[in-house]
Amino acid sequence: MPGSEYLRYVALGDSQTEGLGDGDETGGLRGWADRLADRLAETSPGLRYANLAVRGRLASQVHAEQLGPALALRPDLATVVAGVNDLLRPRFDADEVAGHLEAMFAELTAQGALVATLTFPDITRITPLARPAAPRAAALNQRIRAAALRHGVVVAETSHHAVVTDPRLWSRDRLHASPLGHERIAAAVAHALGLPGSGDDWTHPLPSPAAVPSGWRAAAVELRWAAAFLGPWLGRRLRGRSSGDGRTAKRPHLLPVAVLPAGNRPGGPVDGRGEPAGTA
Repeated sequence: MPGSEYLRYVALGDSQTEGLGDGDETGGLRGWADRLADRLAETSPGLRYANLAVRGRLASQVHAEQLGPALALRPDLATVVAGVNDLLRPRFDADEVAGHLEAMFAELTAQGALVATLTFPDITRITPLARPAAPRAAALNQRIRAAALRHGVVVAETSHHAVVTDPRLWSRDRLHASPLGHERIAAAVAHALGLPGSGDDWTHPLPSPAAVPSGWRAAAVELRWAAAFLGPWLGRRLRGRSSGDGRTAKRPHLLPVAVLPAGNRPGGPVDGRGEPAGTA
């Protein structure tokens, strides 16, 4: 049941769960799942945590590559978040993507894990050029809710709140959350799980409105973004490449999570060697 003590937390997913946008390759990626593990450890001091997520993975790849190892770790809590990479591909089948998610929900819950997932925001409010993805995200969200209901999966409804598309919650590439965005995602999942001390603060708007360029400045911003991020992304797609080629999970084993004061968590959970996760 939500709000219980957890001993084994396993995160499955793609780049968002891996932590892109929160930290870097040299200092270690953190991300919302690491931040959630921190929160869990405050009330579950024996918690061990594994993160199997790898950037660039489609829902079918998360299913094929991560479900088996996750089941072998016998989690009592698992998060499954995938599908954004599918949304951005030329061919998208909401039923197929949701089918892979539901298969993971089914097997993990059948083994006794509590599973949590989340819905996706309308990214066209962040990236106007991604307009074709809006109905895709809505269709996938609808199927995620239905599958979650069938299997008793906890859903953090991030799609319902305007703040999730505040540009300050997103990194410069507009595809990955910023550190503040990852913190909000962790808070959303903690709230959905009913963790002690969690609440709906994550739904509140930031104190001051974001500065939004207009006119030619807005056009210039879009052109710079397209050159810096959209172009390379499309180039990888045309070459049949992925940002995750050759990569493996940053934290494939269940390792203890150090409980640090809330204001003193620069590197996320530490691994079994006492080093920040993801630095190896």
